[in-house]
Amino acid sequence: MRVILIDDEPLARSVVIEYLQSWPQIEIVQECSDGFEGVKAIAQHEPDLIFLDIQMPKINGFEMLELIDQPPSVIFTTAFDEYAIKAFEEHAIDYLLKPFTKERFDKAVQKWLDTKPTVEAKKDTTEILDNIQTSSPKNERVVVKTGNKIKIIPVNDIIFLAADDDYVKIHTAEGSFLKNKTMAYFEKLLGDDDFVRVHRSYIVKIDEITRIDPYEKESHLAILKSGEKIPVSKTGYPKLRQVLGL
Repeated sequence: MRVILIDDEPLARSVVIEYLQSWPQIEIVQECSDGFEGVKAIAQHEPDLIFLDIQMPKINGFEMLELIDQPPSVIFTTAFDEYAIKAFEEHAIDYLLKPFTKERFDKAVQKWLDTKPTVEAKKDTTEILDNIQTSSPKNERVVVKTGNKIKIIPVNDIIFLAADDDYVKIHTAEGSFLKNKTMAYFEKLLGDDDFVRVHRSYIVKIDEITRIDPYEKESHLAILKSGEKIPVSKTGYPKLRQVLGL
């Protein structure tokens, strides 16, 4: 079984390597020191399992997993992250709290070997990670994949978001980028202090709105500084008026 280690601390990786010596059926195919390397390594090797640090430079462990279409099984390793640990404990997803003993490590590996996650279990993991991301108070950026490159978008750079089939298109002054998430996910992630959902298919940054024009029937258009015209639904209009103090 193929395993990848993703951790920015060489000492932490060496501990996992040492502990895995007693598991001959598991082969380490690559070590990665950040999430960028991790994304490439997973695409190349298609591992059965990854040991993934949460707190890493560039992009964190959660952001890295978001960039992978079919993520492998994961055992998280972390020194601290109260939001993650609470979620893992509630949903029985395994994690190793650094520094961890050989006994605790073996228990996590054996649990993985015994359960061999199903498609449904991996779906549950994705939903739990979404909940962790949207409940964290420090969401200051969104990470997307464009071709073979990874783009970090500061939340402050987002002008508006639009639903696009199974994706959400994030519009910035630099261009637009697709993210395989739902509008409901972004509504929770961005909160309602700086953004407002004006339509089932649109979320707009509040200070980008210059005026609201009436449109056909009971709908309106939000006119943005960029000149974009965003439809405002019947239910979105009172919400928009409230946040604008009208």
